[in-house]
Amino acid sequence: MVCQKEPLVQKVCDLYEQISSLESLKPSKDVDMLFTQLVLTCIPPNPIDVNKLCKKIQEMRSKLIRLCGEAEGHLESHFSAILGSYENPLDHLNLFPYYSNYLKLSHLEFNILKQHCSNVPSKVAFVGSGPLPLTSIVLACNHLTATSFHNYDIDPSANSKALQLVTSHPDLSSRMFFHTTDIMDVTSELQEFDVVFLAALVGMDKEEKVKVVDHLAKQMAPGAILMLRSAHGARAFLYPVIDPCDLRGFEVLSVFHPSDEVVNSVVIARKYSMPINSIDHQQTGIGSMIVLPNKCCEILAFNPLSHVTMVEELAVEEKHS
Repeated sequence: MVCQKEPLVQKVCDLYEQISSLESLKPSKDVDMLFTQLVLTCIPPNPIDVNKLCKKIQEMRSKLIRLCGEAEGHLESHFSAILGSYENPLDHLNLFPYYSNYLKLSHLEFNILKQHCSNVPSKVAFVGSGPLPLTSIVLACNHLTATSFHNYDIDPSANSKALQLVTSHPDLSSRMFFHTTDIMDVTSELQEFDVVFLAALVGMDKEEKVKVVDHLAKQMAPGAILMLRSAHGARAFLYPVIDPCDLRGFEVLSVFHPSDEVVNSVVIARKYSMPINSIDHQQTGIGSMIVLPNKCCEILAFNPLSHVTMVEELAVEEKHS
């Protein structure tokens, strides 16, 4: 068991105590300072396995992730309002302090998508887009310049702020759509999308996230791509972790763990082309569509992207069997 004697865990616990005692998590000098310290503590590569944390630290981590999510929501809402006050909001995106991280993450995700998607997607869904949908905006402007983006968020005020950012843009206003709804209530509509992105903070713990993934597995079109954000090592104190084994109904294609300032890991998976129960009953397998249970979490080092310091790809040996 990994517990408080570990220096990293002790530091995270100390920061959690300070963060949880704050009166508000809205942007302020104290909030910014503490969360900056937390991120700088968790960013360096660290072999810690959060699954081996003792119960007390597991509970702290769960609460800390929710606090991080709340603070991130306030930060995005704050800067979305500032950007929305400009005549052309998209000309001022660099005002957001983590804009460069989104540029790198979106570039990473686009490169991963290109490796596993032969056709340029015509319709993309982003689940949990929030008041500052930077991933959709960056992908639409820089990488998928003819694709339509449907952004889903449960918060009407978040969608209102997000819409304000693109209304004045002649191109994005015709390709960017916002839906205020719980994704668990969206059914056949999900069949329309070639790619579905799932934000890191949709499902604040593994159980919640797996429920969302199971819903997407039922509703997405066969062969459609699911891209998820996860976390690795100490970064798992900041965001929920989704393991390849949790993606029932999907063939996991790759898992990438950047070790630079891009915090999130990226998981890409493809929905099976036939019902999972049909696959389970085939004894001989169907080539690349099978990920055997004993292989579903096997990781090999891989580095196809020069700007990513360390990348890991899921090994699916059955593709060659």
